[in-house]
Amino acid sequence: MRRIAPLGLRTRLIAAFLLVAAISAVSTAALTYRQARTAVLTQSQDTAVATLRDQVEGLGITLPVDRQTLQYQVNELGKRGKPHTWAVYGEYGALRVSSTSGGAARSPLLSEKLRHQITVNPHAAFQRVQSATGRPYLVVGVPAVFARQGFVQPTGAVFYAVMPLTTEEQTVALMVDAARTGALPGLAIALVPALLAARSVLRPVRNLRTAAQRMGRGRLDTRIEVRGADELAGLAETFNETARALERSVEDLRQAETRARRFAADVSHELRTPLAGMLAVTEVLDEDAEHLDLAPDTAKALRLISAETGKLAVLVEDLMEISRFDARAAGLNLDDVDLTEAVGKTLELRHWGEDEVVADLPAGIRARLDPRRFDVVLANLVGNALRHGGAPVRITARTRPHPEGERLTVEIADSGPGIAPEALPHIFDRFYKADAARTRSAGSGLGLAITLENVRLHGGTVRAANGAEGGAVFTVEMPLEARA
Repeated sequence: MRRIAPLGLRTRLIAAFLLVAAISAVSTAALTYRQARTAVLTQSQDTAVATLRDQVEGLGITLPVDRQTLQYQVNELGKRGKPHTWAVYGEYGALRVSSTSGGAARSPLLSEKLRHQITVNPHAAFQRVQSATGRPYLVVGVPAVFARQGFVQPTGAVFYAVMPLTTEEQTVALMVDAARTGALPGLAIALVPALLAARSVLRPVRNLRTAAQRMGRGRLDTRIEVRGADELAGLAETFNETARALERSVEDLRQAETRARRFAADVSHELRTPLAGMLAVTEVLDEDAEHLDLAPDTAKALRLISAETGKLAVLVEDLMEISRFDARAAGLNLDDVDLTEAVGKTLELRHWGEDEVVADLPAGIRARLDPRRFDVVLANLVGNALRHGGAPVRITARTRPHPEGERLTVEIADSGPGIAPEALPHIFDRFYKADAARTRSAGSGLGLAITLENVRLHGGTVRAANGAEGGAVFTVEMPLEARA
């Protein structure tokens, strides 16, 4: 099922504003309709009841009442209908007459409930009813009584007036239509303050978003102008305080990193001179150790010092190299290189034979790269494969098209157990050891980190993985035409 994208904050704010306006308009219209309908109908029914009561009291009923007299009185009442023309029905004992010519003697709208109410309590009563066609009517019943010395005595004659409420219902309907018609313009007008309110709320949010994006791009001096004293102003002030604290922290870290890099570079540089002398002496002692009259323990210690001095020299050189990368002082000296020749020179210089390394390279691949740095990349990856993987190590290469230009892909695969899954994300970290128990190794711990920096300098990538048939596989991709 496709998920519907959520609405934006502006849309939700405007929709909420308009919803509140619509609810307010509907509630106001409903209350107005109710009050207006009640007022209109109450006025009509009060007028009708009072009019019929006054007219019945002025009839001067003389008992007994015959049909002719009752008909005359009903006709007279029918002519005086207020506020609208009404039909009058009279009852006296078994007599039934009406003011409508040819009409029924009793209205079908007259309910037994109203007749019973007047019989039990001889006072005027009314009832709103609807005809079979749905038209509204008001039925008013008034009994004719004798009032003497505070006592009310019914005469037995009752007069009913049936008045249509069509005009009142039309008046109420017109009011409803007016309210409905005015709702749409009202909502359209409400859209203006909704837009203004959304704009005033969203402007600080947009400013905050823009500022956060600028900070994400490294502009830690970004600040937001604080306006007002509401919650959004408080948010802006909090953002500014956080940005200032972050800027101070990052500046402190940069200074600490700069001092650390300078320290490593200075120490490495200062160590080169004494190390050079130490290496020269240890090489001479290694060559003459067998001819010197030394105790076995002394000869062993001499060889240990020579080996450790060599490792220290490699570490110092690697530290100086990584310092140049950190200081962005490393550059490329590009040249046209035949890949097969470049790989062959690297293997020959390290004395790696075919029993250790197998190169399966197609002829004719030429690339424009830095020969020295490519040699370092290849030597570090192959040396790492031989130390921590297993022989034979296989080197393959190919070219492939790319939207930004043809690229060179070189793979170095060993025959070892592979790399532990938890170590893969950190394999190019400085001084990282996949085996925590392996505290010492022949390398400096910076070889793969230097490899990564050299490949990046060429505009390429290097990644580590485990082969489908076992063993670790390092894949280097770089442009055939690197740019300095």
